Order: sequence, then structure tokens, then C-alpha cells
Amino acid sequence: MRLPLRVWGWTAATVALLLVATLLWRGSDAAATESTTAAPADVPTGQPAGAVSQAWSADGAPNPDTVVQDGRVLVGSAHGVRALDPLTGEEAWHYTRANARMCGLTVTDGVAVAVFATEDRCDEAVALDAGTGVRTWTRSLNLAGDAVLDSTAAIVLASNPTGLVTFDPTGSNIRWRHAPPEGCRLLAAEAGSSGVAVLQRCAGTTEVQVRLLDGFSGSAHWSRALPVAEGAAVELLGADTAVTVRVGDVVQTLAGPDGSVLARLPIAAGDDVQQATVGSVSLVRVGGRVSALDAVSGAALWEASATGLPVTSGAVDDTHTPTGLVLPDEDGFSSRDPTTGVELDRFAVAGLPDGGTASAIGPIAVLRLDGRVLGYR
Repeated sequence: MRLPLRVWGWTAATVALLLVATLLWRGSDAAATESTTAAPADVPTGQPAGAVSQAWSADGAPNPDTVVQDGRVLVGSAHGVRALDPLTGEEAWHYTRANARMCGLTVTDGVAVAVFATEDRCDEAVALDAGTGVRTWTRSLNLAGDAVLDSTAAIVLASNPTGLVTFDPTGSNIRWRHAPPEGCRLLAAEAGSSGVAVLQRCAGTTEVQVRLLDGFSGSAHWSRALPVAEGAAVELLGADTAVTVRVGDVVQTLAGPDGSVLARLPIAAGDDVQQATVGSVSLVRVGGRVSALDAVSGAALWEASATGLPVTSGAVDDTHTPTGLVLPDEDGFSSRDPTTGVELDRFAVAGLPDGGTASAIGPIAVLRLDGRVLGYR
């Protein structure tokens, strides 16, 4: 019995539709996205032992400045982000996009915000609960392909030499945009508790300009011009309470309210420089030594040997001051009072890599490097 021609036509059309749907699915974002989730983390208690050794290592880049959040350690990759158990280094959840390049990853307010490039521009953003990996929002963006991410409480910052944009890490809405004046380019931008600091250079001048913008409105608080010798290094180091900038062979700390110079620290040839803020204390590491300054007055508080700097993980006492900082040095990690520098505990280990940032979560000391994260127990 022969089937009517119309049945053969319907069958052929159905098969064609299925083939087209299959091809569209294989090339879609949904097919290229792979994600897992986890139950909320049980944040480990306690503190590292008096002597520790490396318990795990995880390669990753780009990595967020703060890798410890909500009981997880977050690391980036070329196509996504994964969260690790801090005790074992084993994966708890992941989110990857096989058809997109990750432009940057930042962590704040309990979420990991990742921005992806599907073509030449960084045009898609996703926020994931740091503890569970559950997606909290996604949105389209229109950022240049060289956009850099940074964040502070309630603010995510994306910037490149031609401008910047800020948005809400928990609500996804764009707050404001900023472009440098004609003939100027942004050298760097940092989000901090003082606002958004930008470092820019304009054609026809030997100066660089430091500006502080309001983190929520984008309005300018102040601007300061700093003379720079030809070929000298210029670097924006931080914007928490005070704005810290390297200009040539000097680190300058500028007051958050008005940009006045609070302190200057010399840099010897060949020394690398880091800056971090813990509570109201600004920590500046030059070479193998860290100087602690009052971030409001610029007064020197204490000094110590150091190979890296701490990153606070949110532990506070009833005065909302971090209870201690974890400082890497040649003998391991020291836990210090941020105001006095008094050593409270020591977690000894030999051979820590230089230049990292350290934090502790329960019995684990976590050291973040540019391309790796290490756990010590």
C-alpha cells in the first residue's frame, strides 16, 4: 500500500525541521553551557595549625582578587568559573561556556560575576551564588574586548582605556558610565570603599591625573595631577579609604575626602609593590617589607617582613574591625593584629611563592597567585 504524497511531504518536512533544530541546538548558548550546583557550604571552623603544608593546588586564570567567599574558593578559566571545597580543593560546582571567552571574574556580596565575550566584545554577564553556583541573573552588556573587572561592596566595575561602567552585583542594573575627556586615556581604574578611582593620562602633558568618582552616582569628588618622569612606572594600587598610587620610585597615599597627600614611601630599584586595606589600615608592601599606615591620617603604625599581602574574608568582631590578617612571609604565614602588627599566631611553612595574597578559612590558609591558588593545612 502506497502512502499518499502529502504524507511523504509531511514526513520530509518533519525530518528537515528536526535536523534544523538539532543544528541550531548544537550551536546555541544553551548547548555550549555546562553548569552544576551544590548545597550551601559548611564553612569550616578553627584556624591553621602551627605548622602547615600544601594540601592542594588549583590552576586558574583569570582569578578574582578575592577568591574566598561563602565557604568556597573560586577560580577562573578561559571559559568559566569553578568553586572548590577549601579543605580538599575538590570541585563543588562549576559554570562554563564552551562557545565564549571569559573576559573577567570578580567576587563580591556573595556572588561571582563573570563576563564573557561571544565575538570581539565582552557582551554577556552572569552572576552565580558563590556558595551554591545557582545563577542569580544574566544580562547583555556592550563592553570592549579588553575590559577588566574589579569590585567592592555593592559595585562591579568594568573598565578599559576608553571608559568604564559600573553595575549592581546583586541586581544586574547598570549604574553609570564614564569616559575620559577627549585626548585622554584611562591607565587604570579601581573600585573601593572611597569610590571609583581612575588614573588617566592626556596627550601633550607629562602629568598623570588621579580622579575619585562617587561609586553610586559617578560624580567627581576630586582630581589631582601628579608629575611623572618620562618612562617612569605609574600604577593605581587601591581605592579603599585612601587612594594609593605608584608614581616612579614613590608610593603615594592620597586622602579619600580631598586627594591630599597623606604619606610617601620610597621604592628601591627592582622592588615590586602591592597594596591592600584591612579595616582602617593601609598595607603597602615594597620588596620584602610591608608598611602599615593609618588609612585616614597616613600615620605609620608598624612594619614587618612580608612576601605578599592579606585579603580579608569578611570575619569581623563586634566593632566591625577585622579580627586579624594573614600575612605571608619567608617563614610561612603570620596572623597579626591589623592595628598594632602584633603577631597573634604563626602557621609555618617553607618556600611560599612571592607576590601572593593570603586569607584563612577555618584550618586552611589560602594563597592566591596570578595563575594558581594554593591551600595549606
